[in-house]
Amino acid sequence: MHEPNQPPPRRGPLRITVPSRADGFLRQFTALIGGPLGRRSDPGRIDPGFFSVERVIILMTTLGALLMLLAKNPCRINGWGGNNPYLYACYSDWVPLFGARGFAENPWAPFSSSAEFEYPVLMSAVASAVASIVPESVANRSLLYFDMNLVLVAILWMVTVLCTVRMAGRRPWDAAMVAIAPGIILAGSINWDMWAVALLAAGMLAFARKHTVLAGILIGLGAAMKIYPFFILGAILVLAIRTGRLKTFWITGGTAAATWVLVNLPYALAFPKSFMHFFSFSSERGAGLSSFWHAWNVVAAKNPGMPSFEAEQISRYGLVLFFLCCVGVALLGLYSRRTPRLGSMAFLIIASFVMVNKVYSPQFIVWLIPLFVLALPRWREFVIWMLVEIAHFYGLWNYLDSFSAEDPHKAFPEAGYVVLVLAHMIMLGYLMYLVARSILDPRRDPIRAVGQDDPLAGEFAGLPEKTTLRSLWPGAAKRQQPAGSGK
Repeated sequence: MHEPNQPPPRRGPLRITVPSRADGFLRQFTALIGGPLGRRSDPGRIDPGFFSVERVIILMTTLGALLMLLAKNPCRINGWGGNNPYLYACYSDWVPLFGARGFAENPWAPFSSSAEFEYPVLMSAVASAVASIVPESVANRSLLYFDMNLVLVAILWMVTVLCTVRMAGRRPWDAAMVAIAPGIILAGSINWDMWAVALLAAGMLAFARKHTVLAGILIGLGAAMKIYPFFILGAILVLAIRTGRLKTFWITGGTAAATWVLVNLPYALAFPKSFMHFFSFSSERGAGLSSFWHAWNVVAAKNPGMPSFEAEQISRYGLVLFFLCCVGVALLGLYSRRTPRLGSMAFLIIASFVMVNKVYSPQFIVWLIPLFVLALPRWREFVIWMLVEIAHFYGLWNYLDSFSAEDPHKAFPEAGYVVLVLAHMIMLGYLMYLVARSILDPRRDPIRAVGQDDPLAGEFAGLPEKTTLRSLWPGAAKRQQPAGSGK
């Protein structure tokens, strides 16, 4: 017992969760190495020497990055022309955009009054910055442009993994899912999405450590790359309502919005037509590959009596459906017996956006994997999900390759493409169901099962609840019982 005038004793390092003990799926694979780690071990408190959790997971990420390079190597060797990107499933936007959008002639091509670059401002800046350091003397400049972007993606992947390790609390090994995710290996180098993923991960880590202004800045920068990081503010709002601490939401959300405006406003004022191209392109484009809308239109094209969806309809219906999904997630978060975790709410909101959006590009999987790890880190579900996504990934490129097949009878069938699109959406829907169930029943939540509440709660951690739907409805006396009571 310490003296009243003395500072409290420092807490020692937390005992971390061992995957081979905590996860039944992984436990099955430990028989060959003597079974799971013993109960008398003390991981997290005993110095592991050089091979700390972070270092091991960074090594795993390095292996993942090398596999990413290997997956794209057929195109690096044979070129990205003709059907090679589809035949070898090594497509990347970087190479065709380098020539088609004028980067080869002018690295800063998106920043002009006549530019038509279909990406947000900060992503345009990244694309231009990398193009500006590609020497003109290099014979194959587009290949070097690809390689430079690939190296940056590998670094961003490591940043995302490190942030995930530090957000996982007592479960740092969950970040191994991000480090070796086949979805990132295959799709992480299609576009610049990993920039938004890393910025959002850093923003969530800053929020978890109560740096709300920094969190807002990072979220705003992520939204200037891709719009989806903004959606995490919906999860923060639900937690703010439940705890009555709306100030935290306003600081984070206001800083994020201000950051986005400060990044976009100069470009919008200097090149208004180019700035608006991204928004007009997004509203006018039709159903994107791998989306429900595209699969529907493929089936409708084969059935004359079946209506198809036009771009304007998809934009309208998608927006309405996403709004309804957000309302549903908010009601779930406000109704649950216990304040939901930020990671769970963020996954549900962003997964909803991906499900109903007019575009479900293959690289969108890199948005979801880190959020899944923070929401429901279970290896069995993760492995099944990745197997479905691998099948969908290769099915998509075979489907595109079929358009130029010499023998239509040997081409990949459209029915197979539709089935794979539905499979990867049904799988994501199932994961959303599992996350929603863990919110309603915290005993099913792997994060809370190891004795921690919400490592990402930040300013909301430990606050009493002020507002829930249960407190507003009749029968409030039946409100939440203590977690873990089992009653």
